Amino acid sequence: MGAFWSAVRGEEGGSPETGLGDLPELCAAAVLLNLDPTEICQLAKLNRVFRGAASADFVWQAKLPDNYSYLMGFVLDEKGRKEMRFRKKDIYARLCQPINLDDGNKEFWLEKRRGGVCMAIASKALVITGIDDRRYWSYVPTGESRFQYVAYLQQIWWFEVVGEVEFCFPAGTYSLYFRLHLGRPSKRFGRRICTSDHVHGWDVKPARFQLSTSDGQQAVNQCYLDQPGTWVMHHVGDFVVRKSNQPIKVKFSVAQIDCTHTKGGLCVDSAFIYPKGYREESVFNTRWC
Repeated sequence: MGAFWSAVRGEEGGSPETGLGDLPELCAAAVLLNLDPTEICQLAKLNRVFRGAASADFVWQAKLPDNYSYLMGFVLDEKGRKEMRFRKKDIYARLCQPINLDDGNKEFWLEKRRGGVCMAIASKALVITGIDDRRYWSYVPTGESRFQYVAYLQQIWWFEVVGEVEFCFPAGTYSLYFRLHLGRPSKRFGRRICTSDHVHGWDVKPARFQLSTSDGQQAVNQCYLDQPGTWVMHHVGDFVVRKSNQPIKVKFSVAQIDCTHTKGGLCVDSAFIYPKGYREESVFNTRWC
């Protein structure tokens, strides 16, 4: 007994050391609760204690959206949802991967750092005036879109693109964007080029962006389309989701319907919905020379 206390005090040559490896796993988990998921994964590499704490269900339960069971319903069938016995960490990891909707023309996923739901709606899931007439529009394959194609406008009098989505978003505030590009991007000899032969008419009148929701929210924004050769995320507006377990219908559009002049040379990639304040640099404002 005396030798034990001497060792604790460092007497008789005893020099015991304590470190993070001696921290109780429950205490380590309490620390992880205050970190974001990417930081949790980094600390899991520190030692055995943090690795065990980083797998605790209650840690990842706090990071998952309230309606994660609904979101997993797009991955599993009804029977699978009832029998869902995945670790919460594995559920989080699966939801961070793109999940297809509408025959692959829509995707949603969790952004890894904060666990917010993001969504992308391809041009083929949008209602585009004149899209069936190849004199005006055509779908162009490209590696610059997550859907591997964009809708390209050569020339038209009435430009209007309308989209709609109904979904149970987790409670919070969301921003909606159209991703547009003036000029037709392509590759020649492995180098990216942009053809601007058809770009005209966008400096005469501004494009009008609109958003409305099934619970009465509305937003309107206007701007001139410029910056040829650049993918630009045009902010349509924000909307608020108050209840995670109730679907909200969001309708959005971009239009330039002044028929006194034609406009053309525009690529419509997709619409994006992000948690307000989220920025993904690889998607926003990509400039090419």
